[in-house]
Amino acid sequence: MTSLAFEISPLDISDSAQLNDAAAVSTRAFQFDPFFVHLTPRPLLRARGLGIYWRSTLASLGKGSEVYGARQPDGRLIGVAAWVRPGAFPLPIPAQLRQGAGALWALWPVPRSLVQGGKYILALEKAHPKDPVWYLNLLVADPSAQRSGVGTKLQELVLERADEEGVPAYLETQNPDNLPYYRRFGYELVQELHPVKDGPPLWTLRREPKG
Repeated sequence: MTSLAFEISPLDISDSAQLNDAAAVSTRAFQFDPFFVHLTPRPLLRARGLGIYWRSTLASLGKGSEVYGARQPDGRLIGVAAWVRPGAFPLPIPAQLRQGAGALWALWPVPRSLVQGGKYILALEKAHPKDPVWYLNLLVADPSAQRSGVGTKLQELVLERADEEGVPAYLETQNPDNLPYYRRFGYELVQELHPVKDGPPLWTLRREPKG
């Protein structure tokens, strides 16, 4: 593991500069993710779409969320975790509409992906737990900061609270390499979803509170 100095602090996603920083880190982190490569094979279109998608997604989370960032001593943002609090999912209708509009604008240059993206979103909504959970909507580290403990630190604060509250944590991932990573934190596989024929699968994972 690479030694890297950073601190974890809340991000104010109502602030345009912080929102843009978080969306930029997320875009870099997912640029070569197999799921997003499948949806948008062309790199420049993919980078454009990811920037739009993550900016709208983060901006839509609102007061029912907690967003944290990892910053280096020079202020550079190198990681983001976005949590939806227990009982705050599904998001209010206006927030859902904003997210949907962002996804539509991100994918419109690739019509096939509009249809497929909609199927994935519906599958995830259907699979989401009905009981209150801490929902890890986003966890990313900048490619330059991966394997340096950023993801661990971004999770620790909320997972400790989840244990104290006796509330499960939940997430989805589209990258099979993430499955063993999240098992280290106590997450267990719940479902493997195949919303699109010949498309990449998605996995849902759940972590029960530790007494």
